[in-house]
Amino acid sequence: MKKDQISIFYFGSATALLLFPLIAMQFTSEVKWEALDFIIAGILLFGTATTLDYIQRKIKPLKKVLLLSGAVLLLLFLIWAELAVGIFGSPIAGS
Repeated sequence: MKKDQISIFYFGSATALLLFPLIAMQFTSEVKWEALDFIIAGILLFGTATTLDYIQRKIKPLKKVLLLSGAVLLLLFLIWAELAVGIFGSPIAGS
């Protein structure tokens, strides 16, 4: 894939992930996101997309790209899980 296609993929994926809870809220009362939830999720997802795009553009060896990208995605997962269920019990965990 070309660099521009990769950017579109990253940011399109982030947008799609933000649309899932928005659509789910229309069909069920079990998904209850507030504006702040969407803002925080957007910052996390688009920040991750920007970081992955930067890594893809600036780092040349494929091994380093994969390692750094994996680390960024792991960090996203850990922060998301902490905000969702508080796996570490930090002050940023949800109520």
